[in-house]
Amino acid sequence: MSSLHTLRRRVLGDSSSEPSRASSPNPAFKDKHGDHVTLVSTSKLKQLSSKRSKRRQWLVFGLGGLFGVLIAAFFAQQHDVINLEGLIDMNLASLLDVIPAGIVKDAKDITRHERETVNYDSFAVGLHLQSQGVKARHPVIMIPGVISTGLESWGTEEVSRQYFRKRLWGSWSMMRALVLDKASWKRHIMLDKISGMDPPGIKLRAAQGFDAADFFITGYWIWSHILENLGALGYDPSNAFTAAYDWRLSCGKLELRDHYFTRLKAHIETGFRTSGEKVVLISHSMGSQVLFYFLHWVEAEGYGGGGPDWVDTFVDSWINISGSMLGALKGYPAVLSGEMKDTAHLNAFAVYGLERFLAKHERVELFRSMPGASSMLPIGGNAVWGNKTFAPDDSKNQTFSYGTFINFKESNSTQSPANLTVEESHSYLMKNSDTWYQEQIQSTYSYGVAHSRAEVERNGKDPRKWMNPLETRLPLAPRLKVYCFYGVGKPTERSYWYREDRDPTSKLNVTIDTALSYEEIDRGVVMGEGDGTVPLLSNGYMCAKGWRMNRYNPAGVTIKVYEMPHEPDRFSPRGGPNTGDHVDILGRASLNDLILRVAGGKGNLVEENYVSNIREYSEKVKIYDD
Repeated sequence: MSSLHTLRRRVLGDSSSEPSRASSPNPAFKDKHGDHVTLVSTSKLKQLSSKRSKRRQWLVFGLGGLFGVLIAAFFAQQHDVINLEGLIDMNLASLLDVIPAGIVKDAKDITRHERETVNYDSFAVGLHLQSQGVKARHPVIMIPGVISTGLESWGTEEVSRQYFRKRLWGSWSMMRALVLDKASWKRHIMLDKISGMDPPGIKLRAAQGFDAADFFITGYWIWSHILENLGALGYDPSNAFTAAYDWRLSCGKLELRDHYFTRLKAHIETGFRTSGEKVVLISHSMGSQVLFYFLHWVEAEGYGGGGPDWVDTFVDSWINISGSMLGALKGYPAVLSGEMKDTAHLNAFAVYGLERFLAKHERVELFRSMPGASSMLPIGGNAVWGNKTFAPDDSKNQTFSYGTFINFKESNSTQSPANLTVEESHSYLMKNSDTWYQEQIQSTYSYGVAHSRAEVERNGKDPRKWMNPLETRLPLAPRLKVYCFYGVGKPTERSYWYREDRDPTSKLNVTIDTALSYEEIDRGVVMGEGDGTVPLLSNGYMCAKGWRMNRYNPAGVTIKVYEMPHEPDRFSPRGGPNTGDHVDILGRASLNDLILRVAGGKGNLVEENYVSNIREYSEKVKIYDD
């Protein structure tokens, strides 16, 4: 503990003081203020000035190296070179003794400047709008995306007691459990394969409150910037709420086990009755699909029972941020072959943990045991994603079409058939899956297209269709406004090249052909347009075209699209204030500005903004109004 205290004091500038361990070789005096002054020659001063930039470089390399050693030690396994037991006795103070005092001072200066920058940027958008007279008006309820909500253990069986109220997803406790007791972590995080609910003796629940989704782990923000700006505008727990949920569960099981939609309905009604204003719903990623399901559930007889006027009565606007309304193509490799590179909405921290400690077949088992994650499989079939010769988002310079979603360089067996479209890929996945997974998917989801108004109306009574915007309609709420805000211009996975997995130790049939790179193929992956996670067609089709058809929007709900180009700051690890990344966009300044304007009752001033070719692509989608 004393070592950590010394590290904090010397690098971050603790208020406590301690005499320096190194004596100065130069004579020292005190000035009139009593401060120590060290005399140096003019030549020495010039030499010190010329070395200032070099010291800053040594700061980066020195502290970065130290941090790297500690992180490497933390993640090292039993057979790695580093001995964890030896690190227990490491004296951090002794390490600081070899770091020049000037570097330590520079570290303190940089840390202070970073802290000041964060403190300013965190509230800048809200404070600016507040100065323009925008105030908190509509109650706000936020529905997070897949995997961004922390999951904590509430089990009291002997196997779970050590984890009681600790997060086994979305904290350092997750990494500790994964490293030190992988079997127990898997037992807790996986759902029962048959029931799709908690395994016997295990009780994992979504964390609640703003803490549930503001940070994934300490330092990795998700919703925190939006919360800070909402706070600057006048929001607090009395008029803002985070509707966190267990993203592993299917929507039907969410209501059955947690009464999630019943509680969400109650929160919306309470917000309306206590404020006198209709509620603004803000959803991100898979949260938009969950909310779309809720809009059907809440009105349906025998479910929410609110009737056809409920949404129009209680909801002012739906802010759909990076909504994966037609799924995410990159979720497919996760459940087919356990390929985890940039897959299934995981941030870099979670990707590292799962790839480092779980084999591919273990990842397949993990994701298939979470029916909620399979809601991200692509929706719309060949009508949206293309056939073997054509796709709506093909470009003129491509050598082959995106329409062949799963490709095989060598097609000579049942495991590596001919190249497959999205529809054929779904059949291939079902054929090569366990019976329990097939039954979970077929009883929970539908990925097709309704081609008539009559079919859409019939689907309104089938809960399996409620997550699919191409098989069901928006509510009959003519006063409702839907705002679609999403990023564009970041390369996004669009199709894949596979090969048979001939590894004798593997339990899988196929794997992405990472050795294949030519023309548009990069290590077995072909990139297209999107926000880095969700393809442009999924983010934008329903907003730009689908919900402008009478079949899917018979009440004429107002739809507005605002696309934000991905213009990352190369010096910011999260992209800075102009990123269009799927997750990092939640910290984008212009997105926060748009959210606050809608929440403050100024949504009518938001104008549409298109920077991609989504309208052109949408016209090529083979879905036509009646």
